[in-house]
Amino acid sequence: MPELERADVVVVGGGVVGLSIAFVLAAEGMRPVVLDRRELGKEASWAGAGIIAPGSDKPHPLPMARLRTRSAELYPEWSGRLRELTGIDNGYRRCGAVDVAFDAKQENDLKAAAGRWRSEGIAFERLEPGDFARVEPHLSPEIRVAYFVPDRAQVRNPRHLKALATACERLGGRLRPGVPCTGFEASGGKVVAVRTPEGRIACGSAVVSAGAWTEGLLGRMGMQVPTPPIKGEIVLLNSHVPVLRRIVELEDRYLVPRDDGRVLVGATEEAAGFDTRPTASATRGLIDLAIRLCPVLADASVEMTWAGLRPGSMDTRPIIGSAPGVENLFIATGHRRAGLQLSPSTAELVADLILGRSPSIDVDDFRADRPASSSPAPPDAFRS
Repeated sequence: MPELERADVVVVGGGVVGLSIAFVLAAEGMRPVVLDRRELGKEASWAGAGIIAPGSDKPHPLPMARLRTRSAELYPEWSGRLRELTGIDNGYRRCGAVDVAFDAKQENDLKAAAGRWRSEGIAFERLEPGDFARVEPHLSPEIRVAYFVPDRAQVRNPRHLKALATACERLGGRLRPGVPCTGFEASGGKVVAVRTPEGRIACGSAVVSAGAWTEGLLGRMGMQVPTPPIKGEIVLLNSHVPVLRRIVELEDRYLVPRDDGRVLVGATEEAAGFDTRPTASATRGLIDLAIRLCPVLADASVEMTWAGLRPGSMDTRPIIGSAPGVENLFIATGHRRAGLQLSPSTAELVADLILGRSPSIDVDDFRADRPASSSPAPPDAFRS
């Protein structure tokens, strides 16, 4: 196979995780090449809502809490750096959120979540019913309980992805959308090249961050790394004038307001293979949810619907670290609903491993060959 080019690192997968890894490596002076089977960032990363959970202000034993906290610390720094490099504002802002309940079960679940917030030192306030309007005037009067979490933030996914791609190129990285990885060449227990339909790319190391497609790619090397696709659908409403200021969450669904009057309503969760077609039933359910939470949205127009495939894992934790048995092949996937949220800390960890540094967070809990657990992992303080 002819040689297409050479790279310090080939990143397979141009979603938010892959682009973040390439951005960090390029900033370190390396020459990454990013491959993607289609347009960059147009799978799960594009389909998300851009919710950034707050971090903890105290050390925490749960690996997911440590990963989430580090990303929360990095996002303001990254957003400023990306704006300096590219002139693109990724829309990061600390808008806060209101978590709500309509019934007794939802209230009990919310109390349990608040207990986890308290244990991590995360700021929150339980609002009195007469005080809901102070934080979010257009919430439904039927809401039974509301908690205000001031440090939740958001980014605009498309802008953030564009900023990462632009920054990577300006720092010397190379992007190859529409060029899929078709396999790996290995010698002596190391990857020496990545194959593509256009030729081989010789490399010093490689990273597989191909989302739900990671399992198939690694399966060609005899590795069993489950990344089942989890379909999620979103509806974009446009009220033309802002009607919400905060993110509003009910269980695992949400409203995310943008400054221009648009509101993202999401997200469903379904095992549907690789089917990304939006459905009428899911769209109706999300619209009904939006109107129930914020009745004035009944007058909003439906601007768009779409679906994406989040990459799952064998448990609730992502897969981050070295590929079993291959010295210079790394994996970063399986973030489920939290890929955009956890991408900065994930990228930092992968860069540390590639550059031979001690990771700031122990990756043992995220390794691909971790033992399967017979009991569910402790719940994270925030749903994603």
